[in-house]
Amino acid sequence: MALKMHGAQTAPALGTRLAITGEAVRQQLVRLAEDGLVSARSEARGVGRPAQFWDLTPAGNAQFPDTHAELTVQLLRTMRKALGEQAIDTIIAARELETREAYRSAMKDVTGLSQRVAHLARMRTAEGYMAAWEEQPDGTLLLVENHCPICAAAATCQGFCRAEIDLFRTVLGPDVRVERLEHIIAGARRCAYAIAPAAKPPAV
Repeated sequence: MALKMHGAQTAPALGTRLAITGEAVRQQLVRLAEDGLVSARSEARGVGRPAQFWDLTPAGNAQFPDTHAELTVQLLRTMRKALGEQAIDTIIAARELETREAYRSAMKDVTGLSQRVAHLARMRTAEGYMAAWEEQPDGTLLLVENHCPICAAAATCQGFCRAEIDLFRTVLGPDVRVERLEHIIAGARRCAYAIAPAAKPPAV
């Protein structure tokens, strides 16, 4: 879970995070590596021996929920073949509308951009996205999703990812700018979004 939420880390760093010794963590990591769930890489960090960073393998990532990925992909492919691409677009649009209304209802009394992003992160976590958020030094809010429970479906149909960022923009409001920085489908460890107030047009 720590590797999934925070990415590649050294054994001492994991030990600090989990409040146990680095050696105890290393022993657990070696066992996980024997099972093919994690792997290590060396990375030079200035003077001295390279640091050993541990990360999840594809098999390790597969331990997390995938919302019945195989069945979902099969259904999407069958639907595309039998009904055409327009039918897929119609379903994605309907799903986006339903989710948008649910989010708007849940956030109707939440004010302030930080509070809205925090509430959005909690809702996404409840749906299996393992979401978190933080404020960057420049004031930009970073929303991250450490897991994608519909990853297989999104890989089959990119419309899901387009609908997701459109959903965030709609729910957070027209005066907010949302930009995707990292994308699991593109090979990143997580999806990450920069969120900030939209720049106001110059006065005429």
